[in-house]
Amino acid sequence: MPRLLIVHHTPSPALQAMFEAVLSGANDPELAEVEVRRSPALSATASDVLAADGLVLGTPANIGYMSGALKHFFDTVYYPCLDATRGRPFGYYVHGNQGTEGAVAAIEGITKGLSWVRAAESVVVHGEPSKGDLARCRELGATVAASLLP
Repeated sequence: MPRLLIVHHTPSPALQAMFEAVLSGANDPELAEVEVRRSPALSATASDVLAADGLVLGTPANIGYMSGALKHFFDTVYYPCLDATRGRPFGYYVHGNQGTEGAVAAIEGITKGLSWVRAAESVVVHGEPSKGDLARCRELGATVAASLLP
């Protein structure tokens, strides 16, 4: 059974809503063949990543950069997973009140270094997530999960 790992840092109601929408999409009944695991970014390990067939990453933009928690995740897993996870499908979502460009650039650069392949359009939200934003998060979760099916 393919496994999707959702690594997230969820310190606000806006990010909680986005996370729940991603989780809902990934757990769509039509994708029941995909096992969905979730882990806070500060708890996710290289073993979690190595056991996953695809990933969704979620973070706030803090002072224009990804959260320290997601940065810690990348620092922890980068070299242990570098060769073994090349080509892994992934997607990500970012929430900020302003200045999300640095967070997006950092995620793009690190995942490029890992040779992960973006399987869905990223979701970047400024301010309170709208119904449309949450629908895009749901689609993100479903699309990455569906990319794991044969």
